[in-house]
Amino acid sequence: MEDWMSSEEDYGSSDRESPDGFENEDSDSHWMPSKGPSSKVITKVSLLAAQKEDLRRVMEVLSLREHHARTLLIHHRWDVEKVLAILVEKGKALLFAEAGVTVAENNNFDTPESSSTELCNICIEEVAGSEVTRMDCGHCFCNNCWTEHFIVKINEGQSKRIRCMAHKCFAICDEAVIRNLVSKRHPDLAEKFDRFLLESYIEDNKMVKWCPSVPHCGNAIRVEDDEFCEVECSCSLQFCFNCLSEAHSPCSCLMWELWTKKCRDESETVNWITVNTKPCPKCHKPVEKNGGCNLVSCICGQAFCWLCGGATGRDHTWSSIAGHSCGRYKEDREKKAERAKRDLYRYMHYHNRYKAHTDSFKQESRLKETIREKISNLEARDSKLRDFSWVTNGLYRLFRSRRALSFSYPFAFYMFGDELFKDEMTKEEREIKQHLFEDQQQQLEANVEKLSKYIEEPFDEYEEAKIMNIRMQVINISVITDNLCKKMYECIENDLLGPLQFSVHNIAPYQAKGIEKAVELTVGWSTKTISNQCPKADDQTNGGGIESDQPSASGTSDESGCPSRKRARKGSFGDSLIDLNYLPAEAIDGN
Repeated sequence: MEDWMSSEEDYGSSDRESPDGFENEDSDSHWMPSKGPSSKVITKVSLLAAQKEDLRRVMEVLSLREHHARTLLIHHRWDVEKVLAILVEKGKALLFAEAGVTVAENNNFDTPESSSTELCNICIEEVAGSEVTRMDCGHCFCNNCWTEHFIVKINEGQSKRIRCMAHKCFAICDEAVIRNLVSKRHPDLAEKFDRFLLESYIEDNKMVKWCPSVPHCGNAIRVEDDEFCEVECSCSLQFCFNCLSEAHSPCSCLMWELWTKKCRDESETVNWITVNTKPCPKCHKPVEKNGGCNLVSCICGQAFCWLCGGATGRDHTWSSIAGHSCGRYKEDREKKAERAKRDLYRYMHYHNRYKAHTDSFKQESRLKETIREKISNLEARDSKLRDFSWVTNGLYRLFRSRRALSFSYPFAFYMFGDELFKDEMTKEEREIKQHLFEDQQQQLEANVEKLSKYIEEPFDEYEEAKIMNIRMQVINISVITDNLCKKMYECIENDLLGPLQFSVHNIAPYQAKGIEKAVELTVGWSTKTISNQCPKADDQTNGGGIESDQPSASGTSDESGCPSRKRARKGSFGDSLIDLNYLPAEAIDGN
């Protein structure tokens, strides 16, 4: 029993069930070539390390200090490859100018002496030289004006890119200066500033997003290759990385959004009312006909003709109503009712099949305990069979194929309807493509039902010869089902969505082994490496002038004068790392 479950240590043990009720298994790895995971889980512990790794790459290539590298990455949404591509294409000067980075390569600025006084051009007051701060761009103002400027910008949600106060200066202020000045007056605001800087790695990074779990698990997911994919967080929640809704391939995100809205609102109720009722001409309430006579009466007492909806008297026979004739054909009204009836029947066709496979999926998810019992019974019989991986592999293949099949019906509803692609295909092209897709869909459906039948067989009660026959059937149908799923996805991507000219719909690629579970991020660089690469400079103890290789304030500088890049930020955070259990909504509200 332990052998067949050895690769499933977390089999059903998580408090938060994944959409298919199962973890990804390793036992069918021979079906697909093994490769490293392409998605990573970023926890509150590893977030700082992930951010530092990207900062380190830019700092090494461009020989920048940390706050300059951060400004570049925030401007380009933490896309290191894009930063390097722009560097090669446009050069360093234009790269820096676009992001608002000002690097003082030659220190030609006069450093105010502590005994002298300086005129602040903001408040027009003479202040001591020790009470002014000069930014990398060369503009120098008093610390009080700088602090007020920083406080306003942080409260306005602009803490990630605070610009210099000087007129028409687009340089981004040194985060060390901001932290140093703000913390003296508002330590809690300095903490908020640091948290926004840290969370910008998630908020501004298109390849990193918060897990949409409720309640929030505190994790974020980073994908390496394509943002149009489906991932599984360490909390076992499976979701679409692009739209953060439940995993829905082969539907595109727009199709799934429209489908869930259509199933959720009352649009189909309105269609039913349109098809099966007529409005009363007096009170305008919908009236359903419950008899054969075409003279109907509303609860308000008004009699009217069911054929045309016009108000009438009550004198009538089976063939006519006294003083009323409506034999003339009204094309628009008939067309509207017929169209509403056709749309309703079409929706019911796809929705009924979608719901049927979804319900089957839920019922089959309970098979895991039944499979455990069957295998226990076979082991108790001292059977010659010892390898039961074919059962678990077939079960997982059933889950994945059933889910793909269920979501293929909402896809077909929009793909071959008039709502999204009316102008993309002619009627003849639509019919040809619909027949091609439905043929593959029906083949997949037939084999999924066969696989479900064999999996549910009470094979623990059979003789070994019959068990071997079921084993071969499960293995063969599992391979066939996998190939049919792959072909259906290829048909959707290449034959249906690929030729579209006026719209773009991307779907998550087919994964034979199921949705990949993200692994926790591990950063392969040591803190000593960053420490050794730090440029040496004298420590600066006040907010005055700057040296060429050090920030203009000592808010996060170590003894060597290097910005503190080799440890988690402390100070206003206490002795622990930044707590990322704040919900992303708080950061959004703050912004």
